[in-house]
Amino acid sequence: MEGVGGDGASAATALNQRRHELSKLFQYYLDKTTPHSTYRWIGTFVLALLYALRVYYVQGFYVVTYGLGIYILNLLIGFLSPLVDPELEPSDGPMLPTKGSDEFKPFIRRLPEFKFWYAITKAFCVAFVMTFFSLFDVPVFWPILLCYWIVLFVLTMRRQITHMIKYRYIPFNLGKQKYSGKRPSASGSSPRAD
Repeated sequence: MEGVGGDGASAATALNQRRHELSKLFQYYLDKTTPHSTYRWIGTFVLALLYALRVYYVQGFYVVTYGLGIYILNLLIGFLSPLVDPELEPSDGPMLPTKGSDEFKPFIRRLPEFKFWYAITKAFCVAFVMTFFSLFDVPVFWPILLCYWIVLFVLTMRRQITHMIKYRYIPFNLGKQKYSGKRPSASGSSPRAD
């Protein structure tokens, strides 16, 4: 009987080792996608489109879609919020500049872009899989859910934009700033000799 238990333990060990190898392989490819944000977001958009087509085709799963919308709204709030909220933690650590003369401190998100993308992509994958199980197809009047979600979105974004204006931060980086520096005057002589 010891042989049977030993075989079970070795099978479990082999299964755990295989799962660990697959996890490392998945993490390797996930890390390789990090610098390619445009392609990552295009892939997520395609996944969202497939999900929308699936929901449209089966004419159901509106509660799943509503839950997905609330989850994405929650992620968006984290993505647009600073790591250290100036309203909650006054002057203990680095703060966002409030005047033009303050020292520049870069905007650090509470939820970084990569984690934001990864969470949204996982959410669409889970929601897509849920559309294949009739257990999650709860009959509801979907226009009410849509109106409620729109109201929630507008109120949340208004509060977030008010917070951004009050503490003067912009959560988007529009690329590296280019400084022109001093330009040589046009009336002066040319620095190169002809």
